Amino acid sequence: MSRQPDIVIIGSGIGGATVAAGLAATGAEILILETGGHIEDRPENRDQRAIFQRGHFRPDETWYEADGTGFNPGNYYNVGGNSKFYGAVLTRYRGEDFAEMQHLDGVSPAWPIAYEELEPWYALAEELFQVRGALGEDPTEPVHSTGYSHGPVADEPAIAAVRAKLRAKGVHPFSLPLGVDIERWLAKGKTPWDAHPNSFDGKMDAETAALAAALEYDNVKLQTGSRVTRLETGPDGRDIAAVHYVQDGENRVLRPNLVILSAGAVQSAVLLLRSANDANPNGLANSSDQVGRNFMNHNSTAVIAMSPWFRNDSVYQKTFGFNDFYLSDGEGGPPLGNVQLLGRISGTILKGAMPAVPEWLLNRVTAHSIDFYAMSEDLPSPESRVMVDGERIVLKWVRSNWQAHERLVAKLKQVLRSAGFPLVVSRAFDKRTPSHQCGTVRMGTDPKDAPLDVFCRAFDHPNLFVVDASFLPTSAAVNPALTIAAQALRVADHIAQKDLAA
Repeated sequence: MSRQPDIVIIGSGIGGATVAAGLAATGAEILILETGGHIEDRPENRDQRAIFQRGHFRPDETWYEADGTGFNPGNYYNVGGNSKFYGAVLTRYRGEDFAEMQHLDGVSPAWPIAYEELEPWYALAEELFQVRGALGEDPTEPVHSTGYSHGPVADEPAIAAVRAKLRAKGVHPFSLPLGVDIERWLAKGKTPWDAHPNSFDGKMDAETAALAAALEYDNVKLQTGSRVTRLETGPDGRDIAAVHYVQDGENRVLRPNLVILSAGAVQSAVLLLRSANDANPNGLANSSDQVGRNFMNHNSTAVIAMSPWFRNDSVYQKTFGFNDFYLSDGEGGPPLGNVQLLGRISGTILKGAMPAVPEWLLNRVTAHSIDFYAMSEDLPSPESRVMVDGERIVLKWVRSNWQAHERLVAKLKQVLRSAGFPLVVSRAFDKRTPSHQCGTVRMGTDPKDAPLDVFCRAFDHPNLFVVDASFLPTSAAVNPALTIAAQALRVADHIAQKDLAA
């Protein structure tokens, strides 16, 4: 690689790794800067006491509430980003998610592009991440131009029985589209993959799928242990002239032609705000005063259904979901959200949240339970925002649409009781869980109210793109990873056609 790369990508999560995969064949010299390192193949990767009770992989980091209260966030700094720990659900936004949608607590605004514009890129992203799935099971499913190249991950017997019970009650369970080679995963250990780190064990995450494809090209390089601290503009305040970062305790500088920021919804906003200068006193890409605003984090709750007559001997469990309450509440009312299985919760996992209860007792309970994840849309609000206070990251999350989420949880409990589970309990997730953080550097058509155009180019800086969850105008109520990957491939194609071909 030449001394100065043509393109610097900051971050190796879903956005950064996928845009690198999309640009690799152009021949441009691409350098990916990643703060952390690789997740090594270690016993802790499948040790549930290490993961859930001791917090072995949680970062030694504190963020702050607006009132100054500190908390430990569940964001990870390693090659592949948070996707190393994700549940590998790679689902498309519903077609309706791209249009304005009325919710109980307000309006989810329309996207600046239609579903049809992103559909071909969804198909390519599903191929890149080797998604396992089945079409025709979900009534809310959007149009697919191609089918899945791999069949769905099979239900284990206990889970298949629950799927059948739900179907008999009029629910429409569908096979979750998953980026998991289940044989490879189980060959390494009989555990779920949800929240378990992946070291090339069969989970298709940003590193093992997209980044691996990009690094097959000699013109793409990954540099770990490189924390970007500031972006510098030229004298006119427009073009990004330099990327400042720290490696091995030394301050270093790169001067690429093009910069792609993919550090995640919180850290991308933080870097832009911290890069303020005389020409951009409110931070980079922020003439609209929208950088850091419109932070969204799905409303989500774990729902555990128990029955003494049900024996759950499954290992991984996470194979189906249902959207019967996604577009409405099932009774002509507003949308509520998505329901999907969690990875199998053991007593060992549960003890991390209930330390006073003996693990043997929790194991007895979980042997007769099945675990679901209820997820509802969080609506964008300019008052929900990421800010910086010196070296502090301040997160002011103004949670919205919570009443709709409570209705979703109540509906789910009702369905599960009718299916033969007399005891159903729930526990909401808080901001310590990175439940699909997004929206802080959103894309739009008007530079007065959006930092980015529809190809994620900063209106204020022609050679800066932001390609991660922060560009999402809405959170919808499904996992965002595939939508980020699809847009990253679309952006890469646009860069190849407009910037690199010039």
